[in-house]
Amino acid sequence: MNERPTALVTGASRGIGAAVAEALGPTHQVILNGRDEESLAAVAAGLPDARVWPAELTALTEADVAGIDRLDVLVHSAGINRMGRIADLPVAAWRETLEVNVVAVAELTRLLLPALRTAEGHVVCVNSGSGQRANPEWGAYAASKFALKAFADALRLEEPRLRVTTVYPGRTATDMQRELRRYEGGEFEPEKYLTPQSVARAVLAAVTAGPDAHLTELTLRPRGGPVN
Repeated sequence: MNERPTALVTGASRGIGAAVAEALGPTHQVILNGRDEESLAAVAAGLPDARVWPAELTALTEADVAGIDRLDVLVHSAGINRMGRIADLPVAAWRETLEVNVVAVAELTRLLLPALRTAEGHVVCVNSGSGQRANPEWGAYAASKFALKAFADALRLEEPRLRVTTVYPGRTATDMQRELRRYEGGEFEPEKYLTPQSVARAVLAAVTAGPDAHLTELTLRPRGGPVN
């Protein structure tokens, strides 16, 4: 009997990352990455074949990926958002945002490229509507997401045997969105946003597309909800 294909999902302790792990769980062995080991363990407990991998993404080494010899799917879902006007946002916030949202993505992908090449695998970058349009006070986050798009586009051209998909969800009912709405001074209205499960289904559609198909970009917006 063939072994299950393997998927590694970052930011898998909650929100979109957890939903993606749950969507892949029935068909994949899932490696769950995140900072909250207790939450990761809870997600893993609900999946038929999963394990926790609590590596710190901003301090990865070759040793961290030792033993991952074949990887069919890599989903980059971890990310942070530091809001503020350009005139007010300190350099540390810019550096942290770019380090987590772009540099860590590039380094994890680089370290796992041998395993991805072996499987002729699939890299999925969970981006944002902010990777398509920048708004006031979103400068650092939008810059990181525009950079993430450029990373995915370059990887797609450099590694033609891999599939590389960028997913652009609009506002999604997650803890990050709750914090964002608090910053904006508005109500958190989850019924007006995408669910993490809807975003996960988009990721699953890309991953399960036929071998002749390559979904390079997918954009989702809440039906009847905010567009940015």
